[in-house]
Amino acid sequence: MGETMSINLDSLDVRILEVVQNDAMVPLAELAERTGSSKSVCWRRLQRLLDEGVIQERVAVLNPQKLGLEVVVFTHVKMSRHSRDVLPRFVEAIRRCPQVVECHTLMGNWDFLLKIVVRDVAEYEHFFWHQLSQMEGVREVSSSIAMTRFVDRTQLPLMHLQSGPQRQAPGPDNRRSGTNGR
Repeated sequence: MGETMSINLDSLDVRILEVVQNDAMVPLAELAERTGSSKSVCWRRLQRLLDEGVIQERVAVLNPQKLGLEVVVFTHVKMSRHSRDVLPRFVEAIRRCPQVVECHTLMGNWDFLLKIVVRDVAEYEHFFWHQLSQMEGVREVSSSIAMTRFVDRTQLPLMHLQSGPQRQAPGPDNRRSGTNGR
């Protein structure tokens, strides 16, 4: 679950990742031009990034509203027990539900957070009563329907992979002074 990065990435790898995570179908010639490299080098780098799992998939991001999927529900799930067999069976059952587009385990009061995408509230209600609440070990469910989506990106922040001095978060010892932030 928590894989660590074991691959060394140089600045060309990072530039390639920045381009392809914005457009996985970018032509190789354009990728080479935008990254300042040759087509053959870019192709080899892309293959390595795919082979080593840095690039998990090359997909198209679909517009849910244009496909009639109008409702996003964030659902917290609390399990009745945490035995070795119940949690994996729950996860396997959730993986078979196409409405569930994300499933995360959580620290704290809830065991799982699900992101569910459906056509309407009636479809979520049916899913809740006939599938989710019937899954083994589910004790409690709390759902929130998203109203407005202000940020929805698939791109990961890659700033930490850039070469050069590390940026520090503002803190008591490294806040900027002055009114202009300089």
